[in-house]
Amino acid sequence: MTRFTFNLPDIGEGIAEAEIVGWHVKVGDRVQEDDQIADMMTDKATVEMESPVTGKVIEIAGEVGDVISIGAMLVVIEVEGDGSGNEAEESAEAAEVDPRPAAQPAKAVPEQAVPQQAVPQQAALPAMDEPEPESAPDEVSAHVANKSEAKILASPAVRKRARELGVDLAEVKAAADGRVRHADLDAFLSYNGARGFASPGVARADEQIKVIGLRRRIAENMQAAKRHIPHFTYVEECDVTELERLRAQLNDARGAKPKLTMMPLLICAICKVLPDFPMINARYDDEANVVTRYGAVHLGMAAQTDNGLMVPVIRDAQARNLWQLASEIKRLAGAARDGTAKSSELSGSTLTLTSLGPLGGVATTPVINRPEVAIIGPNRIIERPMFVPDGIGGERIEKRKLMNISISCDHRVVDGYEAASFIQEIKKLLEHPVLILAD
Repeated sequence: MTRFTFNLPDIGEGIAEAEIVGWHVKVGDRVQEDDQIADMMTDKATVEMESPVTGKVIEIAGEVGDVISIGAMLVVIEVEGDGSGNEAEESAEAAEVDPRPAAQPAKAVPEQAVPQQAVPQQAALPAMDEPEPESAPDEVSAHVANKSEAKILASPAVRKRARELGVDLAEVKAAADGRVRHADLDAFLSYNGARGFASPGVARADEQIKVIGLRRRIAENMQAAKRHIPHFTYVEECDVTELERLRAQLNDARGAKPKLTMMPLLICAICKVLPDFPMINARYDDEANVVTRYGAVHLGMAAQTDNGLMVPVIRDAQARNLWQLASEIKRLAGAARDGTAKSSELSGSTLTLTSLGPLGGVATTPVINRPEVAIIGPNRIIERPMFVPDGIGGERIEKRKLMNISISCDHRVVDGYEAASFIQEIKKLLEHPVLILAD
């Protein structure tokens, strides 16, 4: 017997450490070569670690939530043989095999509108069109209470844990390949707690949930943004009656084009105004004390997903028309919801737009997506009586559609007057929407 130490490999350019978000083994377990042993989360993705050898696990690096450095011990496995000659060489080579990401890139399918975080929407569980071969050891038929028989792809360990917790695996959002893993179960528990497990009228038991993975990343990023950035928020009311009328007319004549929401129109207005306010489309490196102003608008869309807040990015938003924006919003939102968004689609934004849709409230004070210097938040549209010109020198009362727009800015870079002027220019476009479409 010999001890084989599997160190955490280099799992991405510039990645120095990773967080343990799920163990698939424990001390004493036997593993086969290529068996999953752990899920590790970096700043960019969740990566599955697989065993490079066959043997018995005799040591693991730590608990879920612990962070370990690249090159540090992840697991120690006892393998047969004396560790000399070819066996040692093969083990060393196996340890260098690239880990596979938990979520593979999405195929070209139209999907959500975040955003990652901007427009929260709900995602359906991916359908499983083709069952795996019956010989697959981790595929079994699971009976879903009050539902028809369904195929659930999950390892025996995941199934056992779900049974012990009383969780119906059919309710757990699977990864892109349709397989439910420990990390997916963790996400379900984090966001659903004891929902549906207690009898009516019985108080739920107190529980402690460790903040790990994406939820911890979000917490750390928000804390850093509030700690480093002196925020200020400006809110303005816009009459979007004519804008909504134009949107309805465009949708009536759209043909096979995607349906327009408020977001593409707002993005077009933002992109039209930004050239006159370059300090808003910028990122601030506060360590180097350098502000980078961008010519292109890479617009982040903050969106709530089942796995937490994500911010997919519309590249070169200023170069897209309304219909192209609508399609890209839908595609990116879908990719963020189902976990297939690429790391390149979740980074590099120069300005972020965040919206809660019909839950938008009267006003919001959004937190800046550091190192950006501003974030814009449209709020919900409400109808209210307003005084409007009657065309003969007087006024009349008319029902109008009104929407508040919030902007939070980094006061180290953007002055209050500049932020207010920027929103006032957007207000002009939204209240006279024909100008949005003008060259």
